[in-house]
Amino acid sequence: MTHTYQLTGMTCGGCENKVKSNLLALPDVTSVEVSKDTNSATIGMDKHIGIDKFQQALGGKDSKYQIATTANSEALEETKSWAETYKPILLIFGYVTAISLVVSWQNNAINFMTFMRVFMAGFFLTFSFFKLLNLKAFAESYAMYDLVAKKFSTWGYLYAFIELGLGLSFVLNLSLAIVNWVTLIVMTVSILGVLESVLNKKKIQCACLGAVFNLPMSTVTIVEDAIMIAMSAAMLVLM
Repeated sequence: MTHTYQLTGMTCGGCENKVKSNLLALPDVTSVEVSKDTNSATIGMDKHIGIDKFQQALGGKDSKYQIATTANSEALEETKSWAETYKPILLIFGYVTAISLVVSWQNNAINFMTFMRVFMAGFFLTFSFFKLLNLKAFAESYAMYDLVAKKFSTWGYLYAFIELGLGLSFVLNLSLAIVNWVTLIVMTVSILGVLESVLNKKKIQCACLGAVFNLPMSTVTIVEDAIMIAMSAAMLVLM
């Protein structure tokens, strides 16, 4: 989430740097942009932080730097920020889900095996597409948190093609038992790195959509991977 606050007292570039440094030192703060010209501070955070904590970081109530906002504008900014931040993923999941429902609607009912197969095909093809747009940037971002990519840099490059291969396999309905086992293993390994980063509150960018979109690592990433794990496991059981 990202909030924009009114911040007064900054008179030079040194003030801006000092304020930015103090705010970034707070737990759960992921990014800070300040401007003495507009008397504003735009702060990204993993979870909501009260205005009083920001003021304390700036030197308390007697500090020359004063940060202010209203409860209503803060709540509105939080809602708007979350929706805007994850808009790419929300749109992708919406499109993939809609197409999967249409294709899997058979005899006035949803064929869940078909739904999951089409959903996973759309998921992997779309996500691999964005990764392949800038494969080097994706691999570098992925190596920041993935357990395998941290040790073997080539894994980030291979991973994008593995996703592409899985997507094509689901589309063509090829060896679903093998494909689902590969999906289950690959996504389980992937989610371990995501869980470690989120639980340790590491302030890094999620590479799920490559380097095209600046998405923060969060529970959304965990849910994304967990859905694929659950679907691959369910397909194996139903088979």
